[in-house]
Amino acid sequence: MELTFILVILVVVIALGFDYTNGFHDAANAIATSVSTRALTPRAALLLAAVMNLIGALLGTGVAETIGSGIIDAPTGAHGLVVVLSGLVGAIVWNLITWWKGLPSSSSHALIGGLMGAGIASLTNVHWEVILEKVVVPMVVSPLVGFGLAFVLMIAVLWIFRNSAPGRTFRRFRIAQTISAGAMALGHGLQDAQKTMGVIVLALVVGGFQTTTEIPLWVKLAAALAISAGTYAGGWRIMRTLGRRVIELDPARGFVAESVAASVLYTTAFVFHAPISTTHTITSAIMGVGATKRASAVRWGVARSIAVAWVLTIPAAATVAALLYLVLSLFL
Repeated sequence: MELTFILVILVVVIALGFDYTNGFHDAANAIATSVSTRALTPRAALLLAAVMNLIGALLGTGVAETIGSGIIDAPTGAHGLVVVLSGLVGAIVWNLITWWKGLPSSSSHALIGGLMGAGIASLTNVHWEVILEKVVVPMVVSPLVGFGLAFVLMIAVLWIFRNSAPGRTFRRFRIAQTISAGAMALGHGLQDAQKTMGVIVLALVVGGFQTTTEIPLWVKLAAALAISAGTYAGGWRIMRTLGRRVIELDPARGFVAESVAASVLYTTAFVFHAPISTTHTITSAIMGVGATKRASAVRWGVARSIAVAWVLTIPAAATVAALLYLVLSLFL
């Protein structure tokens, strides 16, 4: 029992550490466009994102329940906690690698990949049908929807404001970006903080400290505060990639990209309870608004590097988690 208790504490601490890395890794999702268009200063944007992440994290539990009970059936006791621990570490390692390289990969898919890898290595039941329905399909569909909606909405905005003075119009869109950046950060908290809540509850259930998948208030608050602190710490490397290297954004395109991405995040969280990638969604929306200029306006070489990171995220995190589980299982 003492070992189980220690492992539960360790999993909770590492889960909150993952939440923190998620915050600084994905801070760029919410604020890169606003900073690059000078709608907000970097510190003001980070503070806005941190506050909205905190609020978003407390607004729902559907995604958390999917993560907590829908990915794997971890065995009870110390063995199951090592499975969860290995999955978390696999996700953190991939987060740090992609952050160092400045690539906006998905923390969500890293976590799911880590749990899958640890589950496979431990011969734990993996819910492949849930992964297909709530991970793989949204992983493919959400970027396509983000790109398509952003492209269409940007065409509409260009047509509506075709006769307006560019200077005055851009000033108005800079103001509007304060709202859209906040909406994007709210969606990020709604999606990503819930994933950490789900892992903590999974550890509590596996450790025998809880019998249901209900999210306790202290778990919600801890996850919300951790992701907010990480967001305020900033993610400058990834912010530079999203804000400038994919395409040079103007305030109108920044507003449209953030608004579309936030709408997709809300829909998937509240309606489908699907843990989609905020990174994939905002990046594809940025590409969508950029493509309305001309195809060459999007730096497709950078986009290709991002796509490679997307494809590698789940198998890479799964591999790290599986190897770590195999090592740790030697001591069980």
